Amino acid sequence: MLKTDFKQEILPGLYKSLKEQGYEFITFGDFLTKDSKNKFVILRHDVERHYPNALKFAEIQHDLGIRATYFFRMSKHYNEDVIKRITSLGHETGYHYDDLSKCHGDYQKAIGRFEGNLKKLRNITEVKTISMDGSPLSKYDNRMLWDKYDYSDYGIIGEPYFDVDYKEVFYLTDTGRRWNASHLSLRDKVKEGIVLEQLKHTKDIINLASKGTLPDKLLMTFHPQRWTNNSPAWIREIIWQNLKNQVKWVMVKTGR
Repeated sequence: MLKTDFKQEILPGLYKSLKEQGYEFITFGDFLTKDSKNKFVILRHDVERHYPNALKFAEIQHDLGIRATYFFRMSKHYNEDVIKRITSLGHETGYHYDDLSKCHGDYQKAIGRFEGNLKKLRNITEVKTISMDGSPLSKYDNRMLWDKYDYSDYGIIGEPYFDVDYKEVFYLTDTGRRWNASHLSLRDKVKEGIVLEQLKHTKDIINLASKGTLPDKLLMTFHPQRWTNNSPAWIREIIWQNLKNQVKWVMVKTGR
């Protein structure tokens, strides 16, 4: 375990290492609608709790001239002031939807909840993209909502699990509080792409970026609640994440 990993203080070094290798930072919406360079990285953030942590990400990126994408889950942690501030910094905002799991598989209630939450978000910011919440403790996969409905009917132009070719774009996620923990993820993973086992820590990504050996097209998913410079909060998060990893490992092994 690296004592500096998953602290916000390491983020500028990560971004700078990518910039130095010629990566263009683009939002998910830009990826879907604009011609990008051959070398790019999409910074995606699934904001589930600890909204101020997400704002810190956004401020660090803004200071470096970077735009990123932030998907907000509508929970008790919902914070309009933070969303407005992140939007004002030029970042893309979207909806991190968990409607089918929250409605226990009731599709009609779920789409009604989706519509209501989307409207609430759009009252304060533009929303053209969405991403599902994995909801590992639920038997309902939130992506299944689109088996019955079409998100394009709501002015949504894309969802990362449906609208990215992962044969072309290399996917990295901090699920499990490490960068190579797809075996601990029930849903936050993709079927295609290269698996780089050596990418456990953020410094591993920085080192490969500095050597110029990362793939040219990247999508990186961050969960800001995992990242903090506050030592007590950092320790609480790693203890909690280790417990969750054990539960998820059992669920994966048992097919649950």
